[in-house]
Amino acid sequence: MRGSGNKVSFIAAIQTTEAGQPLKVCLKKLEFTKVANADWAKATLTSSARVVSDGLWCFKAVTALGATHERTDTGGGPACVKLEQFRAVNTFLGNLKTANSGTYHSFDFAKYAHRYLAEVQYRFNRRFGMSSILKLILIATVGTKPRPELF
Repeated sequence: MRGSGNKVSFIAAIQTTEAGQPLKVCLKKLEFTKVANADWAKATLTSSARVVSDGLWCFKAVTALGATHERTDTGGGPACVKLEQFRAVNTFLGNLKTANSGTYHSFDFAKYAHRYLAEVQYRFNRRFGMSSILKLILIATVGTKPRPELF
């Protein structure tokens, strides 16, 4: 979220192989502040993580837990999406935007963003075990108490 009041800020972290192939994703509705990013990093990352981020300074907070941080000033514009180190995250975000605009176009994304992002994260991280995903969703559904609107 950069300068627009009608957008929802969230962090998208992608774990990749050495070849740059995406393995897992972590999505979290989050304000872009040093404190919020430091708290997220402590809860989510390991000290051996190598974090590659764009030029936003709040991402430097990941070094508080010992992770290495490589800051790349992308400069914005069309050329920034072609940077190899951001290929996995840009591809994922493009697919997420396309899926959400077609699926959730009449819902209040700002209000339910945390739920939409959790759903995408759940499916993406289990995409290699599709034969078991239905069973896992049924187990989670049966074990979850009713949750009326929280906000």
